[in-house]
Amino acid sequence: MNLLRPQIAVVDDEDSVRKALERLLRSAGMEVETFASGADFLAAGPGLTLDCVVLDLHMPRVSGFEVQRQLAALTHKVSVVVITGHDTPESRARALAGGAFAYLLKPVDEQVLLDAIAAAISSKGL
Repeated sequence: MNLLRPQIAVVDDEDSVRKALERLLRSAGMEVETFASGADFLAAGPGLTLDCVVLDLHMPRVSGFEVQRQLAALTHKVSVVVITGHDTPESRARALAGGAFAYLLKPVDEQVLLDAIAAAISSKGL
């Protein structure tokens, strides 16, 4: 990890959410790559060096749950902060059981998200 500029991926199928999160995270001094789908993110995966993934759960084709499952199988663990607009007790339990550091609801509070990302990165000892 670059201690001065953490490497963050934003995976969300909503264009407006992706762009807003990119602006927020860049303004907080983070390097950001965005992906419009779970499939796009997984296709880019082998070439990415990330500190944290901000991950939407409900996306077409490849869900956030599938992305999370594949991330959990990696040797180099990547922190995941889940964001969702479709909260259910089952989704929350599944995301947290799958290793998500935080589970946040859209529209996400900017400071809560920034704090969750910082804590997620710190928890990995990075």
